[in-house]
Amino acid sequence: MPGRHVTDHQTRLFMKYRQNNSIEVSAAKASISRATAYRIEKEVRLPSQNRPPRDRRRPDPLEHIFDTEVVPLLKAAPGIRAVAVYNEMLRRHPELSEGIRRTLERRIRSWRAVHGQEQEVIFRQTHEPGRLGLSDFTDMGSLGVTIAGQPLDHLLYHFRLVWSGFEHAHVILGGESFVALAEGLQNALWLLSGSPLYHRSDSLSAAFRNLDADAKVDLTHRYEELCAHYRMTPTRNNKGVAHENGSIESSHGHPKNAIRDALLMRGTRDFGDLVSYRAFIDEIVSRRNAAHGKRIDAERRHLQALPDHRTSDFEEIIVAVSSTGGFVLRKVFYTVPSRLIGHRLRVRLFDDRLDVFIGGTHLLTLPRGRAHANGKHDQVVNYHHVIHSLRKKPMALLGLVYRDKLFPRPEYRRTFDTLIEQLPERQACKITAELLALAHERYRRQCRGDPLGCRQDGAEDQDRHHLPGHHRRAAGIPVEDRPQVSRHPAAGPERLDRRQVIPLSPGDVSWRCV
Repeated sequence: MPGRHVTDHQTRLFMKYRQNNSIEVSAAKASISRATAYRIEKEVRLPSQNRPPRDRRRPDPLEHIFDTEVVPLLKAAPGIRAVAVYNEMLRRHPELSEGIRRTLERRIRSWRAVHGQEQEVIFRQTHEPGRLGLSDFTDMGSLGVTIAGQPLDHLLYHFRLVWSGFEHAHVILGGESFVALAEGLQNALWLLSGSPLYHRSDSLSAAFRNLDADAKVDLTHRYEELCAHYRMTPTRNNKGVAHENGSIESSHGHPKNAIRDALLMRGTRDFGDLVSYRAFIDEIVSRRNAAHGKRIDAERRHLQALPDHRTSDFEEIIVAVSSTGGFVLRKVFYTVPSRLIGHRLRVRLFDDRLDVFIGGTHLLTLPRGRAHANGKHDQVVNYHHVIHSLRKKPMALLGLVYRDKLFPRPEYRRTFDTLIEQLPERQACKITAELLALAHERYRRQCRGDPLGCRQDGAEDQDRHHLPGHHRRAAGIPVEDRPQVSRHPAAGPERLDRRQVIPLSPGDVSWRCV
C-alpha cells in the first residue's frame, strides 16, 4: 500500500509464497506491489535491518555525570538502589530535572547487566512421591479475624507435601515454637495416615530467638527426636533463604487468598469462638485437598507407616507456687488453688493450654496466656482459686494487680466501679467480695448437683477469662445500663441490704445491686 513501509512479516510471507508462485501472485498474497516484490527479491536483509540506527533526539542529561559519578558509586556500593542514586544526583546537581529518574534507572540496569555482580541462581528440582514434606508458619494478622469482637493475633501453621500438594493448616495462638510445630506436624501426619522420608523446616529461627546455647541445643535435639519418632530425616533450609523452602513459601498466598475470599463471601470476619474459626479453616483446606484427591491418594501409597502412638507435642516445665496463690510462666501469672502454695508443679505447656500435675496426678487445665507485645506481663486468673482469702481481706481489691482479670464478667467490674463512686472504699470492696463469694457458692452447689455440667461450665468460665493477647469477652446476656446502688432506708449510710442483690441470669455470672 502506497505510503506505508514494508514490514518484516510481509517480506517473510513473500519469500514463502515465492517458492511455489510467480512474483505477481506472491506479491498479491503478501499485500505488496509488484515493484516492491522485485526489489525485495534482490535484497539479502530484512527491512528492519536496512534502517540506520536512530540517533538521540535530545541531549543526554546524564552525559557528564554517569561515568564520573554514578559508576564509581555503583562500584563502591553494589547493592545500592537506583532511587538512592537518583536522590544523591539531585542533591549534588540541583539543576538536573526530576524527569531523569526513569532514564537513570534504565542506564543503571544496563550497566549492571554488563558490569554488575553475579546473582544467585535458583535450581528447579524434580520431586518424588512420598519423599518430602515441608512446614512453615505464616502471619494471619492482615485478614482482620475477630473472636467475639476481639481481634485475634495468630499465625497459621502450614504443612505441605511437595509432590501431591496435600495441605494441612492449624491455627497457632502464640508465635513460632517447637510446641506449635510438633502439634501441627503430628496433626497433619495422622490426618495423612503416613509420613514422608524427609521433613524440612525454616530452621525455627523465631523459636530459637532469645534462647541461650543450652536451650538451643535442647530444642534442636527435641526436633530431631520428633522426626525420628516418625522415621523422617530432618532437614532445614539456610537461615534467611526463603526460596530454599519455596514449595511451601510460594504457596502461602494460595490458602491465605482462599481464606480471605471465604471471609468476604461469609459476610463477616467475626466468629463466636476459636473452635468455630478452626472449623472454618479446616473446611477451606479440605476443599483445596479435594482438588488434588487423585494425586494425594497416589502419594499415600509411597508414605511410611505411622508409629503406634503420637509423641509429645508439649513442653514440660517445673514451677513453684508462691504465696500469691499462683506461679509465673513465660511472663504470665496463673492462679491455682491456694492449697498448692509451696508445692512444685509439673506443667505441660501446649500452644493453647497448660496441663498442671503434682507428681503423676493431673490437677487441672488452665488456658494459656501470652505476654504483651511490649514485654509487659499478663495474668490468667480464676476467682474460684482466691475468693476464700479475698473475703477475709476485701480491701486487697483496691490495689490488686490482676483486679480486672479477677472478675469473671465485665458486669462485675462495672458494679465495682459504681460502688467505689457511691460508697466508702471499704464497703464497696466488701460488697464486691461478697458478690464473688455468692457466685462461687452457687457454682459449688451446681457442681454437687450436676458434676458433668459443672465441669463443662468450669471450662467455659476459664475460656471467658482467656483470649490470647486481648481482654476477655463478655458472655451471656448483656447489661444495658450501669448498676445502680440505693441504700436501705433503715440501714444508714454504712450498710447495703444484701437482700437487694439480684442475679441477672439463671447462672452465677452477673449481678445487679438495686
